[in-house]
Amino acid sequence: MLNFPPSVGIYLAAGITDMRKSFDTLAQIAEGVLKQDPLSGHLFVFCNRRRNRLKILVWDRSGYWLCAKRLEEGTFTWPEIREGLSPSVEMTSEDLSMLLAGIDLRFTKRKKRYARPKM
Repeated sequence: MLNFPPSVGIYLAAGITDMRKSFDTLAQIAEGVLKQDPLSGHLFVFCNRRRNRLKILVWDRSGYWLCAKRLEEGTFTWPEIREGLSPSVEMTSEDLSMLLAGIDLRFTKRKKRYARPKM
C-alpha cells in the first residue's frame, strides 16, 4: 500500500499518455500540461489508452522514481480530458490507493471530515 503525508500532492493526468514515455518526457508533461513543478516531490500519475497500465513519476531530491503497474485483467477508472476543465485531477493518497485497488471513485461517497485549509 502506498502511503504519503498530506503535504504530498498527487496529480492524475486526465486522458491518455503514451506509455513509451519515460522520466524526462513525463516530467515535461507534468510541467507543460499539468502546470506543476516535476521537482516538487509530488506524484504524477499517467495512464495508457487501454487503461490497463499506470506510471507514477516522483522526484526524491536526487533523481526521479518511475513506478509502473500493469493489470492482468480489468481496467483503471480514468478521467477523460474535457474542454474547459483542468487536464489534471488532484487526489489524496487514500484515493490513489482505492484507484489502484480497482474502486471506481465516481461512485464513492466520503463522510464529512475536518480538513485544514490550504495555505
